[in-house]
Amino acid sequence: MKKVALHNLGCKVNAYEMEAMQQILVENGYVIVPFSEKADIYIVNTCTVTNMADRKSRQMLHRAKLKNPEAVIVAAGCYVQEKGGQADEVIDIVVGNNRKKDIAEILAQYERERQKEVLDARLDIGHVREYEDLCLSQTAGHTRAYIKIQDGCNQFCSYCIIPFARGRVRSRKLQSVINEVHKLAENGYKEVVLTGIHLSSYGVDLEGEEDSLLSLILHIHETAGIERIRLGSLEPGIITEEFAKKLGSLPKMCPHFHLSLQSGCDETLKRMNRRYTSEEYYEKCCLLRKYFKNPALTTDIIVGFPGETEEEFEQSRAFVDKVNFYETHVFQYSRREGTKAAAMEHQVPEKIKNERSRELIELSRKKQEAFENAFIGTVKEVLIEEVEICEDGLYGIGHTKEYVKIRQKLNQKQVNQMVNVEIESHLQIMH
Repeated sequence: MKKVALHNLGCKVNAYEMEAMQQILVENGYVIVPFSEKADIYIVNTCTVTNMADRKSRQMLHRAKLKNPEAVIVAAGCYVQEKGGQADEVIDIVVGNNRKKDIAEILAQYERERQKEVLDARLDIGHVREYEDLCLSQTAGHTRAYIKIQDGCNQFCSYCIIPFARGRVRSRKLQSVINEVHKLAENGYKEVVLTGIHLSSYGVDLEGEEDSLLSLILHIHETAGIERIRLGSLEPGIITEEFAKKLGSLPKMCPHFHLSLQSGCDETLKRMNRRYTSEEYYEKCCLLRKYFKNPALTTDIIVGFPGETEEEFEQSRAFVDKVNFYETHVFQYSRREGTKAAAMEHQVPEKIKNERSRELIELSRKKQEAFENAFIGTVKEVLIEEVEICEDGLYGIGHTKEYVKIRQKLNQKQVNQMVNVEIESHLQIMH
């Protein structure tokens, strides 16, 4: 019985695929051990979203080799999808995207052949049109389950390498998603989070009229046992009056929306190849606030994109201030080989990126504090995800529907239970 250690890097989609690979390996008789232990096989699910992600992927592959020089080193995912066996000399097997479901067969093939060259299990991802139908019946978390429903991206933002590593948009069949949701509900999960590489594109490659993100949400809403539905990152274009109004009528829908922004300056958005203006984006935020009471709106911002002047940054900062996000995730632009932005003129110096990043992070901190302070004196439903045993009793830790993390004293152990909590002070809110 071979021992396998797994390590995941990157996004929620990667995490889902890693758990699915683990489930497949267990079903095929492999024993899963922690990555820190000696194993016969090490699998690193790599990421390539930035140059730093590439570096972390290589570091983890080398760490595995040091743990056991005789082990089989498997590199899966986005970083090696692009570079193959050339990514690093320690790699024995490359598992590309859309081949992770075949992990057991690929390991068996390597054992049979045991050749000196790298076993390269990749597809030409740019021409793949079939969704890789992975499935989970349980996840690492015991209360909230992430469900991958879509892969690939057709947007080609000028800073992003992901369409080249993940391929074109591919959507999971609606019934396949529903089947997984039912299994998770039967196993006690109360909250599901729909995720994908470009979630808003779900259904565009499917034929049926029912094949849309909204239709899928409506089906999931009917599932007994599921009490909360949360969405991963959305593009603003999907937020129409009909979409927002319908979601606002669903009791299980969490009022928590992550809308990708990247910049609040229209000129910068054009260079990024983002397909909206700041005004259009603002209208989408207003629609969500029209149909949800004080929803948590979160976003991503890139500072120091090539050509970003002081004036453009100030426009972006002022826009973030205007929208009043609950959280703003601030990223400094990282030059990514293979993207259009990497060849653009007027690359912004690191010192200026650091200054702009600090300014936006401080603004985000103030906005987050203000949003959370509005909860004080209210009663919120919290899904208890873990329990702490302290000298003065039990404390439950969980999230509100808005994804605000709460710590509350309990009378009894109530993991995976919904609890109404009166939020009396900021001390109950965790970060």
